[in-house]
Amino acid sequence: MTGTTEMAERTDEATRFRVTGGDLAQVARGVLMGGADIIPGVSGGTVALILGIYERLVTSISHFDATLVRMLAERNWHAAASRINLRFLAFLGVGIGVGVAALGSLMHGLLENYYQFTMAAFFGLIAASALLVARMVERWNVAAVIAMALGALFAFWLVRQPALQQPPEGLGYVFLCGVIAICAMILPGISGSFILLIMGKYHDITGIIKETLKLHITLESISTVAVFGAGCVLGLIGFSKCLRWLLARHESMTMAVLCGFMVGSLWKIWPFQRDVSPEGVTEFKHRVFEHIPLSEVAIDGRFWLTVAIAVVAGGLVQLLDYLTAGHEHVPPLKEEEEAEPSGTAS
Repeated sequence: MTGTTEMAERTDEATRFRVTGGDLAQVARGVLMGGADIIPGVSGGTVALILGIYERLVTSISHFDATLVRMLAERNWHAAASRINLRFLAFLGVGIGVGVAALGSLMHGLLENYYQFTMAAFFGLIAASALLVARMVERWNVAAVIAMALGALFAFWLVRQPALQQPPEGLGYVFLCGVIAICAMILPGISGSFILLIMGKYHDITGIIKETLKLHITLESISTVAVFGAGCVLGLIGFSKCLRWLLARHESMTMAVLCGFMVGSLWKIWPFQRDVSPEGVTEFKHRVFEHIPLSEVAIDGRFWLTVAIAVVAGGLVQLLDYLTAGHEHVPPLKEEEEAEPSGTAS
């Protein structure tokens, strides 16, 4: 009788960990999210809304907290996995990784070889995303306008700082980039890649992806990815609930500030720039670009192609917004989510 019970338990365990069609669907959703996350101006959160998994994703992330740590300390593995919806996050994470890898190398090459056109696409994507965020402000009043203006002024000041023109090389800065960029994952309309772009680390991260796909793996790339990943983890654990609290109780003001931040940051990705790098500088991350005033831009075929790329990119963001019509942009912070689970049986 005991042998039969043990066999039934082993069969149950095998069934529990069998990959199902639902798991593969989560991988596919992750691929779409990862592809979106690598493109500045396209938010993985927006794609999660379209796919109908946004609230489930944010809730799972917000459960990386002290309660989870206590469960792990008590070796209550099943309750811990259930609390964070581990199966869902694991298969979604695999898909996100595949999506990032698939597009990361492409974006790296486009930025190096077609700088003006790539920046035009980024400009259109982010300008349209700013409009999308503005629509999330339920009521525009004087306070919201002031909040947006302050956000825009701060961003415009920030992206013009020398430190962001030639960002630090140290791992500490990479860690900070991970902390800040990952927070954008739970904000529809805000792109984590956009944050990396204005912080000057987008090209470095996509470069590591490109080299890894070629199996060119170095100790430096491993340490960069590890530190960046650690920053992402801290950002998710430390700020996910804070961001959800702000959005649940001060959504309009928060979105107004974010909208202004995106508008002010557009200066960083103005597509009409000239390369003024010192002679002998060939590595992209050390190249220096100078803005060309619109009055000095030649109105030729290259100009119109640049404008067309920006318009099409912006149109794609508006299409994504149209597809999310009827979805809730920010799920409310439910009281039951903050309560500790009633059962933690070992």
